[in-house]
Formats: sequence, structure tokens, C-alpha cells
Amino acid sequence: MKKLMTLMMALVLMMTALAGCSSSSSDKVQLKILDTEYITEEYAIALSKENTDLLGKMDQALTELKADGTLQTIVDKYISGKAHDLVFQQNAEGKEELVMATDAAFPPYEYYEGEVIVGIDAEIAAAIADKLDMKLVIEDMEFGSILAAIETGKVDFGMAGMTVTEERKTQVNFTQSYATSMQVVIVPEGSPITSVDVLFEEGHNWKVAVQQNTTSDIYATDDIEAAGLGTLERYAKPTDAVQALITGKVDCMITDNEPAKAYVAANNK
Repeated sequence: MKKLMTLMMALVLMMTALAGCSSSSSDKVQLKILDTEYITEEYAIALSKENTDLLGKMDQALTELKADGTLQTIVDKYISGKAHDLVFQQNAEGKEELVMATDAAFPPYEYYEGEVIVGIDAEIAAAIADKLDMKLVIEDMEFGSILAAIETGKVDFGMAGMTVTEERKTQVNFTQSYATSMQVVIVPEGSPITSVDVLFEEGHNWKVAVQQNTTSDIYATDDIEAAGLGTLERYAKPTDAVQALITGKVDCMITDNEPAKAYVAANNK
């Protein structure tokens, strides 16, 4: 009996060691973006309904930045991953402030580099501020707080990869679009969700991560939760949603394409 107990203990120890090996860094969860897109949308700058004068000026500035190629250069620079040297706002000290609200966890549109907020939106906003002879000031806040900050006059405008929707247009005014994006689905490698169509098949009960108050949340609420195809897990920050996907708390995540590529690249290093 004593020998049998010893053998059993040895087997337990061996199984424990093997379990430890299986959790090595080589088994890190790898993420991927499904080939099929979820939906296409337009980004624009949001302003107070009362601030029509600034709306006209920003629209004119966007028109000029599109015409001279500056806007496309900014977009291409960040999406390509090239080094970005901010060429705007070099002589802005002492000028009237133009205050922008954003959620700086949405690369490549807005994110922190050290203690500075950079990205497509930040640099386009800086170029607009130069056109208006003003100094850009960026306030970082949760995405769900941006529209209220605009409506109450806490900030002058919001720019955070914000999609133009009919509901939002009842709260704020939008400039012309400055970027076209798409919603995509991120899944772990080997996921049974092999296409967006699978996500909408009957008979499943998927757990889907979204950033709360974003269009990902709005669309998926109607298409998935209300349709009885699954439940939404809503997170204040997109990085929390990514972590939930990595740890298996959810089956997939819906978000914008360019940030999705950044999240996947950061995880799969």
C-alpha cells in the first residue's frame, strides 16, 4: 500500500508539472480579426448645437486640409506605422484655447505616447487649430462622457473616432466626415466564430465584448442582444474588453478596424 501511495503521489506531481508547462508563454492566446466586416461608418467632429460659428470654421478648415492633402498625409502616416513628428502647434502659446474631448485609448486615432496624446484625431485637430490661429488643448475622458461635455460647454468639440448616427445628431452637430472606418470582429485563434455570419446564426448564445456607448455597443445591442443571439459585456475602456477576450470571459470583441489591428498586434507579439 505504501508503494502504491508513493506511485500515486509521483503521478500527481508529474501531472502538476505538465500543467505548469502547458501555461508557458508559447501557449499565449493569439487573436485575429475576421475577414468579413461587420459594418462601415463615417467619423466626424462633434460640436454643440449652439456653436454654429465654430462648426462653420472647422468645416472650412477640414475642406482646406483635404484639398491640400494634409489630412490624408496624417491618416496614412499613423496607419502605416511611420514615425510621426508633430508639425503643428509649434507657435501656439498665448493664443485662445480650443478644447477637444477624446478617449485616448483608441489607437491609431488617439492614444498616449508618454504623457502626450497623439494619433490621427489629435494631429488633425492640431492642424485645424493652426488654421483657426488657436491653441489646441486635449481633455481625456471616458467615451460616454464626451457628448455631455460638449453639450454643457465644458469642451469646444469632441473628436474620438466618433461615428455619425441619427441619435447623436439629436444631441450635437457634426462636421463633414474626415475618415471612413468599419466595425470588425476580433476572436481568438481557433474560435468557432469563423465569420461575421456565424455570429448571427440561430442557436448560439455568444458573449460579446464592446466598449460601452460606442457604435459597437449600439449596433450589437440591436443585432445580437435584442435578437436573442447572445449577451453583451460592456467595458468602459476597449483595453478591458481585449483583456476579457484574452482570458476567455467573452467569445469575441466588436470594435473599429484600425484600433482592432493595433490591439491584435500588441497581443500577438
